[in-house]
Amino acid sequence: MTPERIKELKLFANTGRRHIIEETHAAKSGHPGGSLGAMEYMTYLYNEEMRIDPKNPQDPDRDRFVLSKGHCAPALYSVLAQLGYFPVEDLVTIRKVGSYLQGHPNMNSTPGVDFSTGSLGQGYSAACGMANAAKLMKKDLNVYALLGDGEIEEGLVWEASEYAAHYRLDNLCIAVDVNGLQIDGATKDVMNMEPIDEKFLAFGFHVVKINGNDFGELEKAFAAFHAAKGSGKPTVILMTTVKGLGVSYMENQAGWHGKGPNDEECAQALAEIAAARKKIEEE
Repeated sequence: MTPERIKELKLFANTGRRHIIEETHAAKSGHPGGSLGAMEYMTYLYNEEMRIDPKNPQDPDRDRFVLSKGHCAPALYSVLAQLGYFPVEDLVTIRKVGSYLQGHPNMNSTPGVDFSTGSLGQGYSAACGMANAAKLMKKDLNVYALLGDGEIEEGLVWEASEYAAHYRLDNLCIAVDVNGLQIDGATKDVMNMEPIDEKFLAFGFHVVKINGNDFGELEKAFAAFHAAKGSGKPTVILMTTVKGLGVSYMENQAGWHGKGPNDEECAQALAEIAAARKKIEEE
């Protein structure tokens, strides 16, 4: 990527962070921490990696994305709105009665959502099914999924991994958001899953480890996925991120896993995000 393109992606992600704060503030609830930390991944995935058409969201030949950690819907909604799947103005209706933007993604009501998620682990399983279906139908499409490092404590995740390896789903690229925190605290204290890389290697995956908040490293990770096509191995990107990135009082704080900012907190967060945007524009 050129420096100019990286700058464009940084601005897109910055706008996404503003939306996340506005969404969770308007709802007085939600999950800002993980949404903020995953913003670079979501930005790169939808702008650089996936073959999609916002004007034809049901294109049968499109790539698929499953937000397995469905509570990070604020990030997904921001990306979809910025790309034109639905009006940006609707973002602040999230979690409201009657809104098509609920707290977890709903494929039956929200344009651009490929699968309804919320119960951790199940989205990943569905992604495996999609990838296998594409192979059986001889369709040249890729399936992507985002999981949390707390989510991989679910046994269902490892059953799905057995499936992905057994059926040689090299058109499947999952990412695990390794921010070290979940709703109950540090993942190492709740249920230590390390070494995560060795576990996925043992299950037969192609493993890539990166800084998930760096666009250059994301580019290399997805290039590695494409290079592994034909190997019969599914790919997992283990990406270290900062939960709450971009809002100082939310960064690396488990308490911001699942609550919305109040008026004062919202104002501070938006001011910090605006200041970050100014720095990007001056680069």
